[in-house]
Amino acid sequence: MTKLSVNINKIATLRNSRGGNTPKVVEAAVKAQEFGAQGITVHPRPDERHIRYQDVYDLKPVVTTEFNIEGNPIQSFMDLVLKVKPEQVTLVPDAEDAITSNAGWDTVKHQAYLTEIISEFKRNGIRTSIFLDPNPSLVEAAAQTGADRIELYTESFAVEYAKGNLNGVKPYRETADEALKNGLVLNAGHDLSLDNLQYFIEVIPEIAEVSIGHALISEAIYLGLENTIQAYLKRIELANQKHNL
Repeated sequence: MTKLSVNINKIATLRNSRGGNTPKVVEAAVKAQEFGAQGITVHPRPDERHIRYQDVYDLKPVVTTEFNIEGNPIQSFMDLVLKVKPEQVTLVPDAEDAITSNAGWDTVKHQAYLTEIISEFKRNGIRTSIFLDPNPSLVEAAAQTGADRIELYTESFAVEYAKGNLNGVKPYRETADEALKNGLVLNAGHDLSLDNLQYFIEVIPEIAEVSIGHALISEAIYLGLENTIQAYLKRIELANQKHNL
């Protein structure tokens, strides 16, 4: 069974837009696990525009499923991960000013660098995953770094699926086959949603874990909006009843 890790970056984005501590990142993680999430993912960036480094420390004691920390392995990120020691670290080559992740690693070009980084994490008992474009030619070099997993970068699949092009999943199936031949476990993430997730896993049932944040939190606004509005109306009704007694 594919596991679902919920990325809670968007909770932090909402909090940071107003200041204060609402909504609470830690509470969101606790609730997500209560509701069935099998992991919690965060992606702290150097400018801390959503998840802050302190959030990562605060989350560590409450994540009882699997803690997955994503990011570019600059020194401050390395120090954070080695202190927190999550179950998994996912290496993503995003620039400091990137709005969101927009590419996987060139594992051929950066093989030596990734090997050094991964060896440090593995010495500390942390499972490692490499964010990878759907390109079979990059898989062997990824395996040679010592990584445990690759995370398939699924944006192009999501774009093509939304157009009705089901063939957009083909390079992912090919990359998955190559990864399995090289002994790598498969993760996937980026723009997976309620619309496209089932098809993706039907084609690649070997996916061990999906990490989903933006779509899941956005969908929660719609799917949970009715219940929330009704709860507010109920509070108003109760207050009015009390006033009229």
